[in-house]
Amino acid sequence: MSEFSVIGRRLPKVNAWAHLTGQARYADDLFLPRMLYGRLLRATRPHARIRRLDVTRALAHPGVVAIVTGADMPEKMGIMPSTQDETALAVDKVRYVGEPVAAIAATDEDAAFDALSLIDVDYEDLEPIFTIEEALEREDVKIHDTSKRANVFKEVHLSFGDLEAGFAAADHVRDDWFFFEGNTHAPIETHSAVASYGADDKLTLWTATQVPHYLHRELEKVLGLPRSRIRVVATPNGGAFGGKSDPFAHEFAAALLSLRTGRPVKFTLDREEVFYAHRGRHPVKMRIRTGVKKDGEITAVHYQSFLDGGAYASYGIATTYYTGALLTVTYRIPAYKFDGVRVYTNKPPCGPKRGHGTTQPRYGFECQLDKIAVDLGLDPLEYRKRILQPPNSRTVNELRITSMGLGECLDALQRATKFSEKHGQLPRGKGIGIAGSAYISGAGLPIYWNEMPHSGAEIRIDRGGGVTVMCGTSEIGQGSDMVLASVTAEALGVLPEDVHVVSGDTSLAPVDLGSYSSRVTFMAGNATKDAAMKLRALVVEAAAEKLGVPAERLLTAYRRVYDHDDPSKFVTFTDAAVLAESRHGTLVAAGSYKPPKGIGGTFKGAGVGPSPAYSYQATVAEVSVDVETGTLTVDKLTTAHDCGRALNPANVEGQVEGSAYMGYGEIVVEEQVFRGGLHKKPSLLDYKLPTSLDTPALEAIVVESVDAEGPFGAKEAGEGPLNPVIPAIANAVYDAIGVRFDETPITAEKILDALGLRDNRRVTKDRIGPDGLGDGKADPKRALRRLGATTDARERKTVGGLRPPAPD
Repeated sequence: MSEFSVIGRRLPKVNAWAHLTGQARYADDLFLPRMLYGRLLRATRPHARIRRLDVTRALAHPGVVAIVTGADMPEKMGIMPSTQDETALAVDKVRYVGEPVAAIAATDEDAAFDALSLIDVDYEDLEPIFTIEEALEREDVKIHDTSKRANVFKEVHLSFGDLEAGFAAADHVRDDWFFFEGNTHAPIETHSAVASYGADDKLTLWTATQVPHYLHRELEKVLGLPRSRIRVVATPNGGAFGGKSDPFAHEFAAALLSLRTGRPVKFTLDREEVFYAHRGRHPVKMRIRTGVKKDGEITAVHYQSFLDGGAYASYGIATTYYTGALLTVTYRIPAYKFDGVRVYTNKPPCGPKRGHGTTQPRYGFECQLDKIAVDLGLDPLEYRKRILQPPNSRTVNELRITSMGLGECLDALQRATKFSEKHGQLPRGKGIGIAGSAYISGAGLPIYWNEMPHSGAEIRIDRGGGVTVMCGTSEIGQGSDMVLASVTAEALGVLPEDVHVVSGDTSLAPVDLGSYSSRVTFMAGNATKDAAMKLRALVVEAAAEKLGVPAERLLTAYRRVYDHDDPSKFVTFTDAAVLAESRHGTLVAAGSYKPPKGIGGTFKGAGVGPSPAYSYQATVAEVSVDVETGTLTVDKLTTAHDCGRALNPANVEGQVEGSAYMGYGEIVVEEQVFRGGLHKKPSLLDYKLPTSLDTPALEAIVVESVDAEGPFGAKEAGEGPLNPVIPAIANAVYDAIGVRFDETPITAEKILDALGLRDNRRVTKDRIGPDGLGDGKADPKRALRRLGATTDARERKTVGGLRPPAPD
């Protein structure tokens, strides 16, 4: 019998019925009296100065009430305080096609749209930068004048252990290049916001955001309005996946236009606008050099990443570090060096997408491990088990590992798929591949470094036995409201349907930093448990006196407080709550959580990577490749995921399956590509996504390592399961046709090219992918020499063999 009454049960989400019946109110469902409708004028040039911006004709258009431009909101803003390089609307210069330039509020959306064409903008074209190589080389063209070298946004160089000795001790060294194509989130719901400035001089913004707290801060800065007079309400998100975790132009425009007009203003982006708002997966070129002994034991890894960040910073400083920081948490690596460079280009800004910053390097590293296994004649599954980073350990870059269930995940996959018996034994065109991964359960440090909690929660019990939990989390479809309700219900002994959840409201709920980095289950869950356990103590104390039994013998479950030794002795939860309120007054408690200190290093740059716990996962992919047409069919994806403890197994399995679907799309069809700065596929007709008919059979296996610090033992489940899917499919394709795909996506055209069947060339290849930096427009060797020179200079500054600090 389970020790829990709620945890571990397959219960429906507390908000499921509202969504199923259409009662959930998304931002675009909100209609307020006298509401105006907004539209954004977007740049048509990838890189240009704004010589003149005249809104006179547009203001005269029937139905137009107000227009704002960049001059009305010139304050720099952004999600990361140290790299704020963006304005709500462009000021003086545009840096990508689709950048917002002006905003119109009108009595209806058609009038606002028609008036856009009446805004006169005179541009002075500047030479654009579109590739990583150009960005590294071009000193004569600056997207941002703040770039110290060419168009480099961020450069990172970190070294741990004796790399030179590690490679010298290796019996075998692989040196491989990879390219991961950029892609976007494609949520069902587009971005939407409604702002209303009231007669009380207070502003309310309802918006589809993942980060109400951080948006709250930025609104104060840009609008010059005290935060005490601003309320941000995160409406239910119809999907987000990281794409709604930045502050966006439409949110500021709605707020300012409401301030100016005294009327509510709504902005809802169309699908093409969402593609330009972007903040999706970075295109990344990678070079990975790994040394191993004859038995496969890793002796050294040198990882280099080159990120195309688009026109602005977004989360880019964290993304750059994440591409290197977490490679060490899965397998033992005694010596490790990481060089990372993120550059500006004249394309929509990239940002965080599910698996933020870790998806691209995990793809490259897991493909390379598969190559090493083949080189050494090792079973890829057993090889990974042999080199696992142990639990309760420290990585070479000083990350603390607690629970670690990757070995159990690999064992579960072997039992479920018979991987070892099938690998290398299937007929041509059939393949099976495997990959492992890990992800954070929230970041160890907040975006704004301070000593305050990362998450807070308040819980109130009313006289009828009802429970209300308030927390600043955003419900984006991942089930965070259910986490809050389940943790509260388990601690107090009620059921989730007895719990009313108030989330994502900066005026009603304590601060939570947001629904990103898979932080909510661990951090908001712990904050909620903290508050609930305080109330539980009061309720149990009152019940103990009523029943005449010691408080330590009492348990709470199924709306009762009862005697462990004699369950027939009980009081209802409602009666116990009334007794407790009679003794202690109104039953309200606050809880909070912040990660423990010492979970990462103290070197410069150590702030990205530490987490209170890491989830672990592995995927086996089974594929079929039609060698005549090049068609790749993924027949089945089986993912085992270590989530600590499954608070709700059905929800965990849903997250694992959703991650598998998303990873499948990224490796098979998705690509966010541009021609002359113009998006080639800015619609869901052209941007290919798998449909339900395309999606392979999905199996989720829940592995429970029960983390000692997680709420009831739980860790994250929303992002990590995506990461192993992509390399597992690539490795399965190799098993099927003997061709390595070291770039994404794997298309039919590329498969035919490799098999020598495209355009009747009859020249076969054993690999598709980059051989280094370079696209024919710049000297790749020169770019590498410049990076190497920078690295060498930093190494010369190293004192006593210590790692060099990361640059500012």
